[in-house]
Amino acid sequence: MMDYKGKTVWITGAASGIGEALAKEYSRLNASVILSDRDEKKLKEVEGQCHALGGNPFFAPFDLENTKEIVEVTNKVLKNFPKIDILISNGGISQRSYALETPVEIDRKIMEINFFGAVTLTKQLLPALIANGGGHIAVTSSMTGKFGFPLRTAYCASKHAVQGYFEALRAELYDKNVKITIVSPGRVQTSISLNAIDKNGKKHGVLDKGQENGIPVNRCAKRIVKAIIREKKELWVGGSEILMIYIRLYIPALFHILARKIKPL
Repeated sequence: MMDYKGKTVWITGAASGIGEALAKEYSRLNASVILSDRDEKKLKEVEGQCHALGGNPFFAPFDLENTKEIVEVTNKVLKNFPKIDILISNGGISQRSYALETPVEIDRKIMEINFFGAVTLTKQLLPALIANGGGHIAVTSSMTGKFGFPLRTAYCASKHAVQGYFEALRAELYDKNVKITIVSPGRVQTSISLNAIDKNGKKHGVLDKGQENGIPVNRCAKRIVKAIIREKKELWVGGSEILMIYIRLYIPALFHILARKIKPL
């Protein structure tokens, strides 16, 4: 694995899950790591762990739902790190509620965090990336950014939007030396289902069986790092559930039967 000494990596959603694992992985590789999340207490803990691993972390908390905060923090980060080499836009929130019972305000909240949060941060940082000769953007979509899945209507919509936006952006930036990797995780051992919101906007608070039996988060992080090194345009990472993407692509009739039968929790 390459040495990232002298390189700067900005990671959102860094207080837990895939983001935390990526922060630690890049710290082991000697990168300067900018840590962002809305959970400042947990983010501070991750900052200390990154220091212990030999990294050079920078504390930059913000809420992806708050456009003003994103702009302010980006300006602060660029004053301290004029050159960002990699942005990993990983922060987000999942959902566990039926569409019929979910008010549109919850749909908008999920879209604001997962889609507009990632887009706003990218737009704020992109001029600096281009001015510095390029860089790499990795954005976390989801396996459900490839197909619909019950109890995750707004979440699926937000990840489909991420997929489309960043594919189009990649085409626009092909001559600017800005590479884009879209990461679509399946089941990974994280707290995403615990922190997912229900129809009332409250935490789901239950660890899904699929999540519990998913691949280790450290393995997922290592695969993402390798995908970025190799400048892969897309990465699907998970276990056997990734087969659902292929079934949706090549045997859609079977997919629609399976989607109705699979337990969504």
